[in-house]
Amino acid sequence: MLIALTVPEVRRLLLAFTLTRPTTPDHVLAWSYFRRRRQWQARVSHYHRRGQIPP
Repeated sequence: MLIALTVPEVRRLLLAFTLTRPTTPDHVLAWSYFRRRRQWQARVSHYHRRGQIPP
């Protein structure tokens, strides 16, 4: 069972299906890699600022 659609989710879906150009799987994967890489960098920076060693 799914929860009801929220207003922000409906807005995102409408934009994705109408106003944006189609994206290729390569673009989606590249964006995912970029996001995960930046999240890792932020995590390492967070630990360094507190003088801890990241796990």
